[in-house]
Amino acid sequence: MHCPFCRHPDSRVVDSREADEGAAIRRRRSCPECGRRFTTVETAMLVVLKRNGVTEPFSREKVMTGVRKACQGRPVDESDLAQLAQQVEEGIRATGAAEIASDRIGREILTPLRSLDEVAYLRFASVYCAFESLADFEREITGLRAARAAADADLDIELTDLATAGPPGPRGI
Repeated sequence: MHCPFCRHPDSRVVDSREADEGAAIRRRRSCPECGRRFTTVETAMLVVLKRNGVTEPFSREKVMTGVRKACQGRPVDESDLAQLAQQVEEGIRATGAAEIASDRIGREILTPLRSLDEVAYLRFASVYCAFESLADFEREITGLRAARAAADADLDIELTDLATAGPPGPRGI
């Protein structure tokens, strides 16, 4: 790391600490030439490879902007959008890849958005998956209904199991 004051090509790390909830490392450095101290912040860069071949840094804000359009007029607030964007980023970073295709980001958005708001999910999916006909919407709605029915059935089974189990017995001696 070059010293920003005297441009000496080397520096010594004096202190390192986590920053931004572990997403970055803040380092205090000392220049052996001029003796001045300076701070650097290091982050793992996540790069998005767009369909046209251009790369750009990943942006949570861009994820939120895209989802915000799908959520327009829906009961979804900014904290929900921020949480969804964080889930998407964590999912992508968990792959360990330094470069991610933009269509993978779209797929990562679909799952948490489906849980957040089904109408917003349909809006986003219709653009992302390039729905071309009513049949595309019908197929997706059928999938949503089936997933909801399966979730309701799982809940019914859990409630039935709790009801038939009876009260817990006395703790053993």
